[in-house]
Amino acid sequence: MEQTQKAAKSSVKAKVQKLGSTLSSMVMPNIGALIAWGVLTALFIPDGYLPNEAFATMVGPMLTYLIPILIGYTGGKVIAGDRGAVVGAIATMGVIVGTDIPMLLGAMIMGPLGGWVIKKFDEIFQDKVRAGFEMLVNNFSSGLIGFALALLGFVAIGPVVNTLTEAMAAGVEVIVNAHLIPLANIFIEPAKILFLNNAINHGILTPLGTEQVSEFGKSILYLLEANPGPGLGVLLAFTFFGKGAAKSSAPGAIIIHFIGGIHEIYFPYVMMKPLMFLAVIAGGVSGSFTFQLLGAGLRAPASPGSIIAILAMTPFNSVMSVVSVLAGIAVGAGVSFIVAAAILKADAKETVDNFEEKVQQTQAAKLSAKGLAAQPMTGINRIIFACDAGMGSSAMGASILRKKVKEAGLPQNVSNSAINNLTDDANTLIVTQEELQERAKQKAPNATFVAVENFLNSPRYDEIVATLSGTKTAGESAKTSEAGNQADVPSANDLKQVNEIILAHDDRKGSATMAQKVFQDLLAKEALTMPIRKSHINDLHANASSLVITKEALTPQAQTSAPEAIHLSVNNLMGTTNYQRIVASIKAAN
Repeated sequence: MEQTQKAAKSSVKAKVQKLGSTLSSMVMPNIGALIAWGVLTALFIPDGYLPNEAFATMVGPMLTYLIPILIGYTGGKVIAGDRGAVVGAIATMGVIVGTDIPMLLGAMIMGPLGGWVIKKFDEIFQDKVRAGFEMLVNNFSSGLIGFALALLGFVAIGPVVNTLTEAMAAGVEVIVNAHLIPLANIFIEPAKILFLNNAINHGILTPLGTEQVSEFGKSILYLLEANPGPGLGVLLAFTFFGKGAAKSSAPGAIIIHFIGGIHEIYFPYVMMKPLMFLAVIAGGVSGSFTFQLLGAGLRAPASPGSIIAILAMTPFNSVMSVVSVLAGIAVGAGVSFIVAAAILKADAKETVDNFEEKVQQTQAAKLSAKGLAAQPMTGINRIIFACDAGMGSSAMGASILRKKVKEAGLPQNVSNSAINNLTDDANTLIVTQEELQERAKQKAPNATFVAVENFLNSPRYDEIVATLSGTKTAGESAKTSEAGNQADVPSANDLKQVNEIILAHDDRKGSATMAQKVFQDLLAKEALTMPIRKSHINDLHANASSLVITKEALTPQAQTSAPEAIHLSVNNLMGTTNYQRIVASIKAAN
């Protein structure tokens, strides 16, 4: 029952992410057009830095026609390729002409709708078209379907979207007047960590913010999600008060997050310690409160959410405009840092504070559950690093992995892609972030997958290279040598009397928890049953029919506490090669 509920929740999350990704995938490729419009507005309107009446005539048409058509074109292309793009653009023209406001939201409806309709048309009639008539049918079907959707947009969808836009604008105005904008970050910050950041920013806030800019010259909505302050505060806290690989990797993550604008870099730091959600929420709310208090706003979307992009989109008509933006970022970072630091310092009994170990454990468990722990990757001819938009984190991850592949002299090509653009190829290895893997599998079910959490410094990259090189199996850690772990694995004869397995651990029980899962999955794969339990080394109770597995440093204490038990000393509780051999011995003993 519990597994069914988890699967349902995971499916819902994947569907929400997919919807958000579709919305953002229409806007993100066209961010350049929005930036061009923002610069044009900033420079040449009457209140701009270089007022020019002739150049300013481009501002209105660009917002009214160019940007919505680009969005509709892209939305159609995402669904049905080039034919969908053309139909989506035609359909978008209907909602543009049928209303008096910029139709960014209308384009987000008509673009995918046009792509979906032409896609369904092709599915139904593609096999029914006689040879020689393909081009005729394709051209006329695109034109006629686009024509019909343009009329539908003009008569029905455009007015409806216009009404909804006015209602949302009125709602935003109410929120602004009631000084409640900061409360939006209570929902925005957790949603970002679930990889809905692009959907929120480009699917919701950008269209509404564009409406505000056309009226007021700037919008605070562009700052709500793009504010790098909350993430910066968390990374600073890990830099000063973190432990292990989380502490060592945080300074590099700060540069990528704050300067590069790739906010996904701090998501694993929050997910590894859920209380950190309080830190980013507090930072987001306080930052937005400061923005609102000082009247901050941007002229166009800041994408990526880099301090450089934010300053580039900040109105420079007064010193206060710049100060208000920087103050909101600083306050958000400061509050987030204080809360995150308090959490890290107070959590003295944290059991899984090693970032790299957490990543290794999670991945090893997943591989073992799929039966891939000891199997090499064969037939892989290309590697794709996929993320939500295919621009930020995937580009960075691909760059790191590409360098490692090149240094190893491997022939595989490494590239990056948006999940929506993946194709199903059994000879492709797709590397993606853990939260996005389910969606990626829906797009390419036959590909080989590897999930990572820390794409800045993931041990999985070395494992991939080693596996493709044929020097290690996919479940082995690139950091820990298994050779020294294999000497004392009990034989089948020794294990005949064993009726339970005990994983003895110290205060850090995280590795034992993950190892228990790995062991259970390996046993289930062989249709074997064997009780497996965890025990703190100080509470260890075992008899002659127990197999006690401990790390080397704890083995002497375990042997003293349970002298009659069979003992196995390992370098790393997550050493899956040992467990495979034990399972093989158990199977032989039975």
